[in-house]
Amino acid sequence: MPSVEAVTASSSAPSLSLAGLGWSEFFGDQLEPGDADLIPTRIAMVHRDRLSGLSQTGQTDLSLAPQATTGDYAVGDWVLVEPHSHLVRRRLTRKTVLERRVQGGRGPQLAAANVDTLFIVTSCNADFNIARLERYLALANEAGTTPVILLTKADTAEDAEAYQSQAAALQRGLAVVTLNPRISGAASALAAWCGAGQTVALIGSSGVGKSTLVNSLAGSAQQTGAIREHDAKGRHTTTARSLHAIAGGGWVIDTPGMRTLQVSDVAYGIDMLFAEITELAPLCKFRDCTHVHEPGCAVQAALKAGTLDPDRLARWRKLSDENQHNTPVLTGPRGAKSPAGRGKRR
Repeated sequence: MPSVEAVTASSSAPSLSLAGLGWSEFFGDQLEPGDADLIPTRIAMVHRDRLSGLSQTGQTDLSLAPQATTGDYAVGDWVLVEPHSHLVRRRLTRKTVLERRVQGGRGPQLAAANVDTLFIVTSCNADFNIARLERYLALANEAGTTPVILLTKADTAEDAEAYQSQAAALQRGLAVVTLNPRISGAASALAAWCGAGQTVALIGSSGVGKSTLVNSLAGSAQQTGAIREHDAKGRHTTTARSLHAIAGGGWVIDTPGMRTLQVSDVAYGIDMLFAEITELAPLCKFRDCTHVHEPGCAVQAALKAGTLDPDRLARWRKLSDENQHNTPVLTGPRGAKSPAGRGKRR
């Protein structure tokens, strides 16, 4: 296995080590005897026609085999690279992967890989949308990342605590942080998730302060767009996903803003999000209970008892139905069909 001792990079980059870049035993265990001469490199930027990566010696433009495309890689991926040609020989299995479906898209798009914490950014205004936040949470759960909701623009809200309580109620144990991305204290408020070797990603609608927050964490100068105040929407200006160093030693990935997110292949994420419903289902009289009209339904009983929010159940049903409709079905032996299931470590 290559040395993990720090090697000084370029004058504009911090001293790098494999551990500082996010390397762990999970990736080290994938190395084979024939990989001894290859350089572990983390994908730092994905463009339409090129990749760049970070290794112990700094940033490098990478080359791909003729049959490979940049669409096969996500920011945060670990790859093994030839030292002289900078050719990517192999991508290591991902610990986590964020992928999403967008309206009109043919398939899921890679957003980021090997992310420890997903910051879901929304603002205390018209952008705050419970159903959309639940979609982001299902995505984070399925990917294996730790979700944290960040509330911005609380200073413009009449009752910021109401937004805080609504967000915290979306999932058990969910951390919710209210902050102003434009002030110096924003980075310190998130220090618990941004330690050395840790990777965070930001997701959310355009205009909620994602790029400004990345600037605060990384000290970079990402271009930000003006917001149309009447509807709280903005024009997103982040077009290329990229990996930025955080002052505390971690890494942050920005992603293009989006207001819509189709769910697909996130059954586990939905079950975790709606744990109060998931835990009731085994108590139903019928194993295939739809929780609509069957006798002996524990979910309906909870509704009648007032211990389950009917709006929450309605959103669970809508999200579950959409996920089932969008999830690919695999054909097995003798034509047997089953959902694609979890398979995020690709």
